[in-house]
This record gives sequence, C-alpha cells and structure tokens, in this order.
Amino acid sequence: MLLIFILPAYIANSTPVIFGGGTPMDFGRKAWDRKRCLGDGKTWRGFIAGIAMGTLAGAAIAGLLGNNFYVWLGFLLSFGALAGDAIGSFVKRRLSMTRGSPMFAIDQLPFFFFALAFASPLYLPSIEGIVFLALLSYLLHVVTNFAANRLGLKRVPW
Repeated sequence: MLLIFILPAYIANSTPVIFGGGTPMDFGRKAWDRKRCLGDGKTWRGFIAGIAMGTLAGAAIAGLLGNNFYVWLGFLLSFGALAGDAIGSFVKRRLSMTRGSPMFAIDQLPFFFFALAFASPLYLPSIEGIVFLALLSYLLHVVTNFAANRLGLKRVPW
C-alpha cells in the first residue's frame, strides 16, 4: 500500500525529464545574490506536465480502488514533489552549483519530503513507512537517473 501511496509523486518527479523544456520557471531572473533563481532545468511545461501526470496516476488509483480520495492525494503528492525538486534547485543555485552538478541528498530527497508535507493533511504514513519510502526513493532516484542518462534522456546520471 505504501508504494501505491507514493506512486503519484514518483510519476510527477520523473515526468519533466520526458515532457520538460520551454520557458524556465524563473523566467531567467536572478535572486538577491545575482544568481539564477532556479535555472533552465526547471520549466513551466515540466512542472505542469508533472502535476498533470501525477494527478492522473492518482485518478487511476482512485478508479481501481473506488475511492476519489486518491485524486486529491495524487495532486498534493505531485505538486509537493515538484515544489521540493524546485527548492532543491534553488538551494543548489545559492551554493553556486551549476545545472547538473551533483549534490548528495539534495538531488534525491527534497521531492519526497515535500510530497509528504503537501499530502500530510490527507494522509501520512507511519514513521517506519516514511523511513522505508525515503530509502526506497533515494535508491530508485539513483537507479532511474542512471538509466535515464544511459537512454539519453538526461545529460547527467544524477
């Protein structure tokens, strides 16, 4: 059941790799430190596509389980996952890290923890479930990003 719960966040987080591109979310603007807010890797098309696909996953789960609760949960998990990913990019830009530079944990986990935070008004797994999903999310992120790089979908394997 934990995997069904987190599936919309996973789908939302991976969708921009396929459907991203276009206008950057920060519109090329710089923050107070004269560095880009998010960079070219975070685009409106990827953000909206990720939320849409994650919400559709939630709708599919709702249809299978006969519970519309999962549509809302899918939306919240998706929005949170992409917000967390954007915040990770924001942090990396503040640290003068360029797009594609690896940063342990910041590359793999903000999407997960923000997804949980956004979904928490509706549902939150047990502490054991959160630990399990955090470890799984880290490992899946590493493996799927490596595979996406090998398939030519991503420039870097992280």
